[in-house]
Amino acid sequence: MSRLFEPVTLRGLTFPNRAWVAPMCQYSATGGMPDDWHLVHYGSLATGGFGLVVTEATAVVPEGRISPQDTGLWNDDQLAAWARVVAFAHDRGTLMGIQLAHAGRKASEFRPWAPESGSVPVSDGGWATVAPSAVAHDGLAAPRALEADEVAAVPEAFAAAAVRADRAGFDVVEVHAAHGYPLHQFLSPIANRRDDEYGGTLENRARLLIEVVDAVRAVWPAEKPLFVRVSATDWREDGLTVEDVALVAEELSRHGVDLVDVSTGGVAPATIPTGPGYQVPFARRIREVSGLPVSAVGLISEPLHAEEVVAGGAADVVMLGRAALRDPRWALRAAHELGVVAGTSRVPAESGVSWQPQYERAPWRSEMAMAQRG
Repeated sequence: MSRLFEPVTLRGLTFPNRAWVAPMCQYSATGGMPDDWHLVHYGSLATGGFGLVVTEATAVVPEGRISPQDTGLWNDDQLAAWARVVAFAHDRGTLMGIQLAHAGRKASEFRPWAPESGSVPVSDGGWATVAPSAVAHDGLAAPRALEADEVAAVPEAFAAAAVRADRAGFDVVEVHAAHGYPLHQFLSPIANRRDDEYGGTLENRARLLIEVVDAVRAVWPAEKPLFVRVSATDWREDGLTVEDVALVAEELSRHGVDLVDVSTGGVAPATIPTGPGYQVPFARRIREVSGLPVSAVGLISEPLHAEEVVAGGAADVVMLGRAALRDPRWALRAAHELGVVAGTSRVPAESGVSWQPQYERAPWRSEMAMAQRG
């Protein structure tokens, strides 16, 4: 039996397996609108047997985009465009999540393959950025510190986007509080120098995240799960530690969060000792302290490794990033390598992973059967 291909239930939703696609920015939208690229990209992943596909960081306000080419969900035209993507995935039997985000001081950047780097000038379609404090991120323009009324508007923006996400048909919402974006900026003493109720102690620095979660949970259907992505450490002595973030996760468990998606870093330059599964110990610790289900992500590429992560109790789910880009049908390959029989339209399987009817000539056992027949 494979633990990776056992179902998992959160609130009223059962995920057919525990191999999920992590959010990965595409930097390919115009005016925040997902287009044909997104339909093909997410549509391809939706045919791969994954238990859940989570979209890229999707901005809740225009100035919350990482780059001018990021997707958004601040208006109903974007809602309709996302609904097209979600409907295609649902027709394939695949669940869809959306990561709601605000980029703060890391907003208005050139996309990775642009010839330029750093902050996009206002004259070229960029915008002035905001943050908990007027402290610049390395290599980017200095932000303006958010005023009290602007901080109060952040939860409202996330909630409005969550309402649209529900109308678009998404099954899961994930609040992005990692990788140096504003909710992480507020959490981290590296970026947060405020002296009001949103700065100083860990409790104060976590206040905005809790307010965002409360606002989203209030409008997000009770039967649908709510996730939060966190950076479990800043990898610096002057930053967040896993024990800090574990305490925040424990508080999130009391505010309607159903799973913590555990990553690390991103708020400031740091030396990070990467390697296969390098973030898994952080997921395990947050799971132990908070009591919440967690996902692990980061250089988990091989099926057996993914199986070991969930079977060993380090995480409840594995998120695949680069591995899913390289192989959009990673989950189907993993099932084969772990000895799990994937289903077809004619022969359903109990494994929670199935080939699309159009690809039923592809399974490895079909090749073996054909070879045996000569």
